[in-house]
Amino acid sequence: MEHARRILVLGLPLAGSQLAQFAVHMTDVIMMGWYGLEELAALVLASGFWFVLFILLAGFAFAVMPLVATAAGRGDVTMVRRATRMAIWLSIIAAVVIYPVFGFSDEVLIALGQQPHIAAMAKPYLAVAGFEMIPALVVAVFRSYFSALERTRVVLIAVICAVGLNALLNYMLIFGGFGMPELGVLGSAIASLIVSTLMMVALAVYAKIATPENDLFRNPFKPDWPMFGTVFRMGVPIGVTSLAEVGLFNAAALMMGWIGTATLAAHGIVLQLTAIAFMAQIGLSQAGTIRAGNAMGRDDEADLRKGARVVVVMSLMMAAVSSSLFLLFPDFLIGLFIAPDEPARAEVLAIGGILMIFAAMVQFSDGGQVVALSLLRGLHDTAVPMLLATISYWVIGLPVAYLFGFVIGWGAEGVWMGFVFGLTSACLLMSYRFWVQKSRISHSA
Repeated sequence: MEHARRILVLGLPLAGSQLAQFAVHMTDVIMMGWYGLEELAALVLASGFWFVLFILLAGFAFAVMPLVATAAGRGDVTMVRRATRMAIWLSIIAAVVIYPVFGFSDEVLIALGQQPHIAAMAKPYLAVAGFEMIPALVVAVFRSYFSALERTRVVLIAVICAVGLNALLNYMLIFGGFGMPELGVLGSAIASLIVSTLMMVALAVYAKIATPENDLFRNPFKPDWPMFGTVFRMGVPIGVTSLAEVGLFNAAALMMGWIGTATLAAHGIVLQLTAIAFMAQIGLSQAGTIRAGNAMGRDDEADLRKGARVVVVMSLMMAAVSSSLFLLFPDFLIGLFIAPDEPARAEVLAIGGILMIFAAMVQFSDGGQVVALSLLRGLHDTAVPMLLATISYWVIGLPVAYLFGFVIGWGAEGVWMGFVFGLTSACLLMSYRFWVQKSRISHSA
């Protein structure tokens, strides 16, 4: 019960902040869906393109959580500062290096089989969103830093404020509210850039005021090459692991684009709903990372084992709730994303209703794989999970999606079969890695 209490104290604000962070993006999707179906399809493609790059580069930010949690368990304030500062360095460098990719995003999308006019609508969004990469990555570093120190409430408050501000700016810039120009898809990108920049500044100020003992901004331009290398070696596998999963989902979105605009829109909506449930699982799993990192810092394997069991049970309970909602209220949930007078509303609801069955199926395996993966990260184990994720999503999941979707001819339902196989494989492999080999991993880290 003590573990359950501590994990809830950590996990609930983390889950709330993940849900609130996703609500920022979901607000974009809902408001764009009310603006127009083609604009929604363009946003789904553009945001997917951006998120693939973000999740790859965010590995450096995610590495901060286990490093700082372990350092906090040992009482090593210096390591807290060193890891966080070098993660900020790496995040900024990576964002600058990757920006030129956004300049030819439409060519990439067209080469991947997307409709030219949809790709053309996505390009202005990405041209602006590319500038958002720096503040978004730095925000991710601060979120990992505060979470590892168990200061989760400030992260939740900051993200909730971002939700409200983003909704207001979307109304102003997408629809032209309060006398602002009507910019459509481009307006959504500008709103996201403003929100991420303000969050970065706010969290930096709070870090300076609330955690003076860590002195994060002392000698900010002084290189720390040993820690730079440590964050890099942990961050790259974390980023590639996340990319493997996100890449599968974005490859599926491209496949849906081959089928048709209504199918892509329905898939995008169901994916948003699935992602809402997944955000809660991520918040819970991050609590597992922090607890595992602290236990590792104290060299307490018994505590690690007990905490891990509690996290797994909580994950199963979350999955049961989300899968039940998907099965019981599919039309209501999907209908929230579509304007009542949209001509294709009935078609989108019909396609989405079937996909919701598959979404319910993957809740348990999706939660199970992210919990096992996060526990492994708490032990600083990132290289092998990267290989397991790549095998699960790209060797198993993606071929199955193409096989069932286009060779067998199941269409959208077949593509979602790839999710079922890929996520289940990841859950089994990651869980085996943690539960069977955790003693050896923790002692060799």
